[in-house]
Amino acid sequence: MPAMYKVRPVHGAGVLAEHLPTCMYPLPNLHRAPGAAAPPQTSAHDIHNEVDPSLQALESRQEEILKRLYELKSAVDGLSKMIQTPDADFDVTNIIQTDEFSPLTTNGADLDLMLGKDYGALKDVVINANPSLPPLSLLVIHSLLCERYKILSAVHTHSSVKSVPENLLKCFGEQTKKKPRHEYQLGFTLIWKDVPKPQMKFSIQTMCPIEGEGNIARFLFSLFGQKYNAVTSTLIDSWVDTALFQLKEGSSKERGAVLRSMNAALGKSSWLVGNELTVADVVAWCALQQTGTANAAPANVQKWMKSCENLAPFSSVMKLLK
Repeated sequence: MPAMYKVRPVHGAGVLAEHLPTCMYPLPNLHRAPGAAAPPQTSAHDIHNEVDPSLQALESRQEEILKRLYELKSAVDGLSKMIQTPDADFDVTNIIQTDEFSPLTTNGADLDLMLGKDYGALKDVVINANPSLPPLSLLVIHSLLCERYKILSAVHTHSSVKSVPENLLKCFGEQTKKKPRHEYQLGFTLIWKDVPKPQMKFSIQTMCPIEGEGNIARFLFSLFGQKYNAVTSTLIDSWVDTALFQLKEGSSKERGAVLRSMNAALGKSSWLVGNELTVADVVAWCALQQTGTANAAPANVQKWMKSCENLAPFSSVMKLLK
């Protein structure tokens, strides 16, 4: 048999598909069963492009993982630009300091805008309260409002109440210089009535009552026209709720926890929120007085209480507690 052309020896176990010769004639498959159809011829190009399905699945999975990791990295990068601290318990003191606080006695709200315009008629705020649980915070805010507005104050007793202590009947003091009604800016009427919680209306015919000492205190304090950012407003609301539901109505354990939190907050600023008096200070001070825990308060809380009592509205309310 004549010798065929000479080829170089192939060393190694694997043979790359592109090195396989294509000039030789095909041989029948010895492992195919007799009579079975011959498989289609596979060229060297097909052998080279053939991919193992398991390898292809692995590559697809890897691409999906890399895609998810990229999306996660993008999300983390976005959050890092919004949050400047490593956790959620960050100190908001600097944010609070950026609020532009104004003295309570220099600015005021637009009463027509907040209470409605009645074509020159005096705007009346009417509050029902139970004399067994006098809302001290509302009395403090009333005194603060009297420093800003001309207020016609009145106290009445509802038929559902048999008797009211003399000091509560005179909680607004004596208005010796009565003026014509049209010369006042706001009417403030307190009715001692047998109600489960304080109720307030400023539009007797049309509005549903605002209930709860905290909600009424928030509304009345807004008449000073002070504006706060979202963080400050949230902190104020939180302190008001904490004072009413944990300090005033909570257990001794809850009160102790609140006093510790107050002591920590007052170690950073003169008042509970920022460097100016807010409704949170009014409600918290009144809650401490009514629960009898003022004497056992920590040092920073004691100092803060004295700052409150140096203000005339707080000192006048203290007379009601004696």
